[in-house]
Formats: sequence, structure tokens, C-alpha cells
Amino acid sequence: MDQQLLDRLTIRDLVENWAVWRDAGDWERFATVWHDEGWMSATWFQGPARDFMRVSQEGFAKGVRILHFLGGTSIDLAGARAIAQTKMTISQRATVHDVLCDVVCTGRFYDFLEKRHDQSGIGKWGIVHRQPIYEKDRIDPVDPAATLQLDQKALAALPEGYRHLAYMQELIGYKVKRDMPGLIGTEVEKLYGEGRDWLAGKPK
Repeated sequence: MDQQLLDRLTIRDLVENWAVWRDAGDWERFATVWHDEGWMSATWFQGPARDFMRVSQEGFAKGVRILHFLGGTSIDLAGARAIAQTKMTISQRATVHDVLCDVVCTGRFYDFLEKRHDQSGIGKWGIVHRQPIYEKDRIDPVDPAATLQLDQKALAALPEGYRHLAYMQELIGYKVKRDMPGLIGTEVEKLYGEGRDWLAGKPK
């Protein structure tokens, strides 16, 4: 098989495993998709992948469910480095002002990946940095007959691409980062620039 095709298939498999293993709470296998210094950025967490795994596991044990569904993937390869963009949705269920609600956020995972060889010469792809791009979201009561009243001033102060997700997450106690990349704007253009630098061989 052509090596580039094999690399693309391996990366796609890795991205899919990330979502399935994390959402299922399969933490031992989830750890294998990252390189040791892997970094995770999300609305509610920014830090080393090992810490992300720990807090995700703690939240899972408490009943927090932040689930992911994947769509198509676009992969740019440059030797042992790659940028993968994968269409995704993030869904979370929680009580908002005494009403059980679902939030769904549509966006992309933007992954910085690298293939590294161990002492035996076997190459392994892993995530060096994952940065979601948040494009749009919505919130709905689980019971369609329920009435939900949001604080419109607080909602308007949150970033457009993930304001309903952030609204829910802040209500349940998370501190949400306010400058995550969206569909357009300075932050996403900066991210694209970092991706080009990564593929050109510059350090992350």
C-alpha cells in the first residue's frame, strides 16, 4: 500500500478512536492516541493531555457526559507531520435553570500530529495538540413541552460559536475560555498559520 495512503488511514483511525474511547470511558486505550507531551484545548480545559484524561475520568465518574460525533476528515501530510481537520459535533446534557437540556455544538477538531519511531524503528502517529474550532451551537430542552428562559445578557457576552455550550458549562461550574477559534476571525486565522508552520517543520 502507498505510504501516504497508509498514513492517512492511520490518522483517520486515530481520530475516530479518540472520540469512541473517550466517550466510552476507555481510558487505557484513550491514552494511546497522544504523544507524551500532548496538549488538549477545549472550552473548559487547556493543558497537558495526561491532565485532560484525569479530569475527564473524574467528570465521567460524576456523571458528566460530553459526547462527540465525527464527520469527514481532511488531512494535510508533510513527511512525519500532519494536520487533520475533522468535522464534529459536541453534545452535552445538563440541567439549565431547572430544565434538563441538550446542547449541540458543531465545529472541527484541528489536530497537530506527528509520526515518531521507537527503538525498534516502528513508526507511531500521535496527537501533539488538539484545538477544536467552534462554529455554531444551540440548546434545546429534552422535554419539548418545557419552557427554558436564558439570561440574554449573559448569553450575549459569550462567544458566538459556542455561547450556549459555554452558558451550560459555566452554570455547572466550569471556567470557560472566551477566545477559542470560531468559523471566522483572528483566532482561527492564527490557528491556520500555526498549522502551516507545523507542516513546514517549525516547533509547536
